Amino acid sequence: MTTMHHAGLCVRNMEESLRFYRDCIGLAVLADKVLHADLESLLGVATETVRTVFLGDTGHPDSGIVELLDLGPRTIDEAEPQPGLPTRGVFLLSFQVDVPTTLSRLEASGLGGTPRAMSTPGGGIAATVTDPDGVMVELLSLGELSVMK
Repeated sequence: MTTMHHAGLCVRNMEESLRFYRDCIGLAVLADKVLHADLESLLGVATETVRTVFLGDTGHPDSGIVELLDLGPRTIDEAEPQPGLPTRGVFLLSFQVDVPTTLSRLEASGLGGTPRAMSTPGGGIAATVTDPDGVMVELLSLGELSVMK
């Protein structure tokens, strides 16, 4: 069976993104590496130094990972994203968390923007916030939703 290993996000500010995903959302750093390499043959843009941080659940280190990438200065064209080349962000990432606790951490950190929230049919909470690069992040109550139900 095929499983998803990770989703990669190109970030503007690695430390701010780490504060958001590690300190507020609660993902653990699984790996933090600096590569001195030109990854043009893989990514389609020339690079010299790339910092890559893999975040996830230490109990499940081979799936459900968020990779934060800093491809270096002037690598990404902010004005005209090109199909098939690295761009900033994705539409939505969703995490099962203790929603009130996570929202409190985000507020205390000054991250996430103004949350939007609603009650779910199962009596839990669903909320959306925004990461430092504008990606919508959905927070779902632990155990609330399953695609198998």
